[in-house]
Amino acid sequence: MMEQGHKEWVTEVNVLGIVEHPNLVKLVGYCAEDHGKEIERLLVYEYMPNKSVEYYLSSRSPKTLSWAMRLKVAQDTARGLAYLHEGMDFQIIFRDFKSSNILLDDQWNAKLSDFGLARLGPKEGHTHVTTAVVGTMGYSAPEYIQTGRLTTKNDVWSYGVFLYELITGRRPLDRNRPTEEQKLLEWVRPFLDVKNFPLIVDTRLEGKYSLKSALKLSLIANKCLSRNPKSRPKMSEVLEMVSPLVAVESETTDPGSPISVPVPFDAIQETEGKKTSENENKTTPIDVKLGDSAWFSGLWHWKPSITC
Repeated sequence: MMEQGHKEWVTEVNVLGIVEHPNLVKLVGYCAEDHGKEIERLLVYEYMPNKSVEYYLSSRSPKTLSWAMRLKVAQDTARGLAYLHEGMDFQIIFRDFKSSNILLDDQWNAKLSDFGLARLGPKEGHTHVTTAVVGTMGYSAPEYIQTGRLTTKNDVWSYGVFLYELITGRRPLDRNRPTEEQKLLEWVRPFLDVKNFPLIVDTRLEGKYSLKSALKLSLIANKCLSRNPKSRPKMSEVLEMVSPLVAVESETTDPGSPISVPVPFDAIQETEGKKTSENENKTTPIDVKLGDSAWFSGLWHWKPSITC
C-alpha cells in the first residue's frame, strides 16, 4: 500500500486497470479521500513478501540474491517489459524501470511495480512521444535525456543498466564511491574483457556463479546499451537471449535457496590474496562463440561524458 501524487496515482490506476501479466504486480484496490485541504490517495497492491531486488543487491542487506536467482529476475523482468511493449494492441513505456521497482513474491517471482511514470507509446504513424524528462538518474537513455523523445528503447536501455546492476551488485549512480567508480557504466568499461571481467562481478556472490553466463549476460546488456536506439533489440528479442542462460543454469546447478548470506567482508579480504596467488597462472576456458575480443570491441556507443 502506498500514497502518491494525483497524476501518478491516476496513471497507476489506469495502467494496472487494463494490463494483466504474471510479471506485473496486481492492483487489488484503490481509494481517494478528501480531507479538506488535501486528498489522500491510496493504492493497494498484491502482497509481495520478499521485498525488492534493490534490497538484496544493497550492501546494507545481510542477504543477497544467488546467481541463479539473478538470472531468473533478468528473465522475469524481460517478460514483463516485453508484454508492455509488444503484448497488447498498444504500447506502454514503463519509463522508470529500476531495481527498486522490481518486487519479489512469495515464490520469488519478479514483478514490475510503480507505474506512476508510465506513458502510452506513440500513436500509429508516429515514432516517439515527446514528454518532460522524468525517471531515475542513472537509468534513462541518453537520447531521451537530451531530446525528451520517448520510445520503448528507453526501457531497453534501462534494462541494460539493470543487467550490470545484477552482475556487479552496484547502483547505476553512487555518490558514496570514489569519483571514478560513481557511474556504473563508466566504471565497468575498462574491465570488459575475459581476463578482467571477474573483477567487476559482485563479490557477495563469493565466486558462486558461472563466468560464462555472466559474460553472456554482459553481452546482452551491451546490446541494450547501444548508443543508437534503433540498434537496440526489442524486449522480446532480449527475452530470447536471456532465457537460454536461465535454462542452462537450472540444468547445471542445484537451485537451492534464491538467497545466500555472504561471509563478512573482512573474511573475503583475508582470503583474496591466497586465491589470487593460487589461481594467477590458471585460465578459465570460455566458449563465447564470438571470440574474446569480439565480445567487447564494438560496445558502448555512447560518450562517457554524458550523465545518464
